[in-house]
Amino acid sequence: MFSGTVKELFLYVITSWQVIAVTIAIIMYIFLVNYVGRTYRRPRSVSKSRPKKVKAPKPEKASSKKGENVDPDNDLGLDEE
Repeated sequence: MFSGTVKELFLYVITSWQVIAVTIAIIMYIFLVNYVGRTYRRPRSVSKSRPKKVKAPKPEKASSKKGENVDPDNDLGLDEE
C-alpha cells in the first residue's frame, strides 16, 4: 500500500522532537484544564431547592371591619374628628 519512502517519512515525522514536544504540551494542558475544572466545581452537598417563603398575612381593609359606622354620604370612607 505505502512505498518504503513514505513509511520512512511518516516514521521520521512521528518521532521528530517537535511533534513529541507539542503532544506532551497538549496532554499537560488537558490535565491542567481538568484539574481546574474539578477544583472550581460547585460542591455536591449543596441542595438546589430553595426554602419556601412564609407569606405575611394580608392586612384587612378598614371598610371591611364589622361593627364600624360608615357614613353612606362619605364616598371615601374617611372619618371626621
